[in-house]
Amino acid sequence: MTSEARARRIATRMQEELAEILHRQASDPRLEQLTVTGVDLDRELAHATVHVTLSDAEAQKDVMTALVGAGGFLRSELARRIPLRSFPRLHFRWDASGERGARIEEVLASLKRDEAAARGEKGAGS
Repeated sequence: MTSEARARRIATRMQEELAEILHRQASDPRLEQLTVTGVDLDRELAHATVHVTLSDAEAQKDVMTALVGAGGFLRSELARRIPLRSFPRLHFRWDASGERGARIEEVLASLKRDEAAARGEKGAGS
């Protein structure tokens, strides 16, 4: 079993290397604008969950299909760049936190507009 600190270091390195591979070597155009937002690695170094996002959330299904198809290539490229006795299996997850954050910002802006309008109406009626 690997220490938690070592697993974090390897996960960070995997994230950096994956980002470079996707931007420079991926032959599938669906993966060119993909952002790797994080990698979670178990302590046995057997499984790595790769969190990804794209500005076009509509393309999520196509992108995930492309990632699964490129999984073997990505794993072998990572194994070539990161020396480990046994390289973890890659599991891809869509990271919707950016979309949720944008929606929260919209709601907060709407609340501020409503509050400003309510203050404006109170001041005008007095």
